[in-house]
Amino acid sequence: MEKIHGIISHNLKNIRDKRKLSLDDLSSLTGVSKSLLRQIEKEESNPTISTIWKIADGLKIPFTSLMEREIPQTEIVRKSEIEPLIEDNGLYRLFPYFSLEDQKPFELYSVELEPRATLDANSHHSGAIECITVFSGTLSLTVNEKEHVLQAGDSIKFKADTPHTYSNPGSEMTKLSMIIYYSES
Repeated sequence: MEKIHGIISHNLKNIRDKRKLSLDDLSSLTGVSKSLLRQIEKEESNPTISTIWKIADGLKIPFTSLMEREIPQTEIVRKSEIEPLIEDNGLYRLFPYFSLEDQKPFELYSVELEPRATLDANSHHSGAIECITVFSGTLSLTVNEKEHVLQAGDSIKFKADTPHTYSNPGSEMTKLSMIIYYSES
């Protein structure tokens, strides 16, 4: 399986070429430095989740547009072959299993949060819905300044077009699945 930073590099270059954007233009749109964008395109840097969100938001594209690759009709995805996206000094790990594609308007992730891990997530596109199921540990999810605490076996669905925060207040790793649905409007 191709490494995620290679896919991001390839897709970012293609999008920039199609839109005829210079690195300066892209930096202005995204708020990401020109030098970091150059490193990402040359596969010299593995961008953080926050950086990918900034790029996607600046380009007004879904987050996973930068991680898409050609998908065969049948595909087995093995966790051991997925390069996770890392935040909070490695305490928050996002495993992209299935990205947004023309034939389906959703993304599927597996997430692991070590104790005390926190991620402040940006708003998704207008109309986006996020569905989470916790498989182990405790998840504290804050949406619109309201905290929701979920335990193993609990699920939540919420409008994800507003900033939200994931954290693990517990003493054991929290594991969950996340589906982000993008409406067609």
